[in-house]
Amino acid sequence: MAEYNMTPVSVPQINTKYRTIKTAIPVPESLPVFEKLKKSEPRSMMGQPPVLWHKAEDFTVSDKWGNRWIDWSSCVLVSNIGHAHPEVLTALRQIIDQGLLSTYVFVHEQRAELTELLQSMAPDPSDYHVFLLSTGSEATENCIKLAKTYAMEKYGAERRYIITFKNAFHGRTLGAQLAGGNPNQKKWLATPDPSFVQVPFPDGYKNQDVSFDLFLKSLADAKIEPHQIAGVMTESYQGVGPDFMPVEYAQALEAFCRKNDIVLVFDEVQAGFGRTGKMFCFQHYGVTPDLIACGKGISSSLPISAVIGRKDLMGLYAPGSMTSTHSGSPLCVAAAVANLKVIRREKLDERAARMGDILVPELERIRALYPDRLGCMHGKGLVAGIQVVKPGTREPDSDTALDINAKCLQKGLLMFAPVGIGGECLKIAPPLTIAEDALREGISVFEEAVNEALGG
Repeated sequence: MAEYNMTPVSVPQINTKYRTIKTAIPVPESLPVFEKLKKSEPRSMMGQPPVLWHKAEDFTVSDKWGNRWIDWSSCVLVSNIGHAHPEVLTALRQIIDQGLLSTYVFVHEQRAELTELLQSMAPDPSDYHVFLLSTGSEATENCIKLAKTYAMEKYGAERRYIITFKNAFHGRTLGAQLAGGNPNQKKWLATPDPSFVQVPFPDGYKNQDVSFDLFLKSLADAKIEPHQIAGVMTESYQGVGPDFMPVEYAQALEAFCRKNDIVLVFDEVQAGFGRTGKMFCFQHYGVTPDLIACGKGISSSLPISAVIGRKDLMGLYAPGSMTSTHSGSPLCVAAAVANLKVIRREKLDERAARMGDILVPELERIRALYPDRLGCMHGKGLVAGIQVVKPGTREPDSDTALDINAKCLQKGLLMFAPVGIGGECLKIAPPLTIAEDALREGISVFEEAVNEALGG
């Protein structure tokens, strides 16, 4: 995988309403911090654009040396209501002043407020419960556990398979990576669990067959019968893109699960809380999941996640037997309550849809300028991605993707490192609060970087 050049480069100075570049990039004075981290951290923690964050506010990020970037990262789809939102800061100060920082799973008042808020967002609030956790990986692990438990208790051990999708990402813990669809992330497992099976995802580009018949054929080829399947789990959009299911496919998948009493799980960790123009991405498909894994944008700040699920599934475990040390941690809960209230009051899901009507066509226009190098563009609301490929192929070109990304950094536009199956995808995810003129400015900067990298 390509890596960022850590040698400072003199770049043109920039001073616009939202962008300021005053120094070489990366900032020479920042390098000692990166050197300290190289000595004290594993290299796995490196890999993002070499910026030493000092302050983040709404949709901009600043360092200590006067540089400021328009943020197209949202801390990897976390900061949906923007960085350091005043209402989140106020909520955190109040709970700190109250003197309540940790509770294990002893009850505090705002935990009930948050679970009620999340329950109200469920497909049928009267039939869903909410379980709070700390990370997205915990949420997906819990969904796997509940699906397998339900199947085993109702049908016996033969109903053991969890079906997920190739190229999927569900987290970095054991169960999440068993469910994931990237073979490179499973090498450490040595002997994968055969009860986790991946089938092709109908993205229309990496896999051009988007028919549900391929799902059924893949199961038949693996000699798996419907009565052997405990659960099917899919990201609402695959994070390597974003790649979305056709609506007809999603509805056929739901019908298959209903017919065979298979637990249907939608992983909304990246996609939830307004990101795609609806509160949850699965709402674009007109389906009803049994379990919904949530994280990232649930608080726009501190680490908290949740599973929203059918009461019969969520009630499978007795009191004290399905908990997590920091479930409902007071600070994280306070941030999440404030965050969800802002999303609802300001209708940021609807705003994301409107901003997506600007972003997505413009990115498609840019992609069309270099059709032999920019393989495809998928987007919805305020998440999008362009895949960079080697000339005239569909082979990932991580070097060129990183070059475009680095050029954006030098121009005052901050993205996280390219993603995708081969580091080829330039993923775009600004806070849902980004001003329209800032979004258009970012698009202009992105086009400049693409032209410099690909235009000769």
